[in-house]
Amino acid sequence: MANKLINETGLPKWIANIFAARNIITAKDALSITEFELMELLDVGLAEVTSAIAHISEVVCPPCQTALYLMEHRVQHENLAGHLPTRLKGLDDALCGGIPFGALTELVGPAGIGKTQFCLKLSLLASLPPQCGGLDGRVIYIDAESKFISKRLIEIGLKSFPEIFHKKGMAQEMAGRILIFRPTSLSEFTESLHQIKLLILQQQVKLLIIDSMAALALGEESGASRQQTLGWHVSFIKSLAEFSRIPVVVTNQVRSQIGYEACLYPFQVAQSDAGKKDNAARYDSHLVAALGISWAHAVTIRLVLEAKSGQRFIKLSKSPMSPPLAFRFKINSSGIVLLDNIGMELKGPDINTIHFQGQNTLFSVEGEKLQ
Repeated sequence: MANKLINETGLPKWIANIFAARNIITAKDALSITEFELMELLDVGLAEVTSAIAHISEVVCPPCQTALYLMEHRVQHENLAGHLPTRLKGLDDALCGGIPFGALTELVGPAGIGKTQFCLKLSLLASLPPQCGGLDGRVIYIDAESKFISKRLIEIGLKSFPEIFHKKGMAQEMAGRILIFRPTSLSEFTESLHQIKLLILQQQVKLLIIDSMAALALGEESGASRQQTLGWHVSFIKSLAEFSRIPVVVTNQVRSQIGYEACLYPFQVAQSDAGKKDNAARYDSHLVAALGISWAHAVTIRLVLEAKSGQRFIKLSKSPMSPPLAFRFKINSSGIVLLDNIGMELKGPDINTIHFQGQNTLFSVEGEKLQ
């Protein structure tokens, strides 16, 4: 609406002609200049300028909408406001259907906790035919850490969707729908973005996964330069999600923050506490998401995977449609499975703090390493 032509706004012809003569063609041109500057530029009085600006603003301003209208519009255009179900019932209920189209969803967690397992399952779900609850499309998978394992993908498919994957040739067909990119640096990833955009437009891509953005970004120079580069990338990725109306999932790593260090200033650490640093392994390690606060604000949904008190949890720590919730889960041959569908509501520091106890490698029930 800001690009609406001045002569189409219904202004009196005499003043519309003055705007045109001064090369003020669109509503944006007029609204980008102060009233006093317009008085001088147009050589008319304040009352005429104020009246003209008020009229232009009223014409181009988007109308207000009721909550009822938005709800009805969403129902009518569900294809533009859909979800990719994760098949984790409690989580899907909290997200009003699953991973949303047109938004950026982030998976955060330490190495080995199950982020890639989650991404592999989502890849299969996006490629499944509609009658099986899938999106019947291709998937672009950015495998920055070379953790994508085709054998594990097929195993998850065979265990989760035996009626499909036991059919002759179906495993190959499903795997053939997942397009893998393996950039080794952020600059290499940047160079592939144009190709990725074209593939989304031309190849019926229904899901974009970046595993992991932190692996690409943390190899760059630190400081303001890296934050500026990250800002550009997150803006581009969000625009891909919005214009293509597909779900975009990005994994993120963590950085350490020992519990007592987060609570004390350096000068408050008593001499008697010095031994704590030597025995840091005894304490529950508190972790925070990498990539910084600006990145955290840019994502629409943040899912945190953590391990605490001998159990694994998926935490819905950021979402516009749900309070912070935590669900217990395990990893087996079919992928991630929730142990219950009733989420525990989170409060205070638990929402953003990430716990991880034990080894950095988790094992399936068969004893195979799950990366």
